[in-house]
Amino acid sequence: MSEAHWSVVVDDRARKDLRRIDPPIRARILSAIERLAHGAELAGDIKRLRGSGDYRLRVGDWRVRFERDDRQLTIVVVRVLPRGRAYDR
Repeated sequence: MSEAHWSVVVDDRARKDLRRIDPPIRARILSAIERLAHGAELAGDIKRLRGSGDYRLRVGDWRVRFERDDRQLTIVVVRVLPRGRAYDR
């Protein structure tokens, strides 16, 4: 049985976050997001955030906040922030 391939949508704010990150780190983050899309049964260091439907993917000192829609097989990347700012509302 093959795993479903999830589609990834990068929100405008997350796209802006990614543009501000140094290219080598950005490449690591994008690679982690791509792995998540190919094996979306939450591969990697992922936790569901309390008080919201969001998840976070840890990539070194960076956090990728995302939502997932199990029916549409879609992952929406909401923000990409350093650890200290990732959980601010």
